[in-house]
Amino acid sequence: MKTLIISTVLAVGAAAAMVANADQPVGSDNPHPSAYVSDSVITAKVKTKLAAKHMSTLTDIKVDTDNQGIVWLSGKAPTKDASDLAEMIAKDTDGVTSVHNKIVVQE
Repeated sequence: MKTLIISTVLAVGAAAAMVANADQPVGSDNPHPSAYVSDSVITAKVKTKLAAKHMSTLTDIKVDTDNQGIVWLSGKAPTKDASDLAEMIAKDTDGVTSVHNKIVVQE
């Protein structure tokens, strides 16, 4: 009985994966799933570098990456130096093509 249940779950999961990964029609606005993986990897790298600086002020910064490797920084920083540091860290991350710094300085 366990084997039947496990087989059924695996079959349903495989079918769902095939439907989810079906090719998009030509001209579709939906990017390829690998673009999301690449974007999230870049975002994770930037966030990890920000956290490694051990500056609590950098934890209020939101990091987003688009499918072209452009990083968007937003949130709050207490000083211009902290904002500039976050931008420099993002620019110095593999896979980043450019950085848009929208961090608001609030002392």
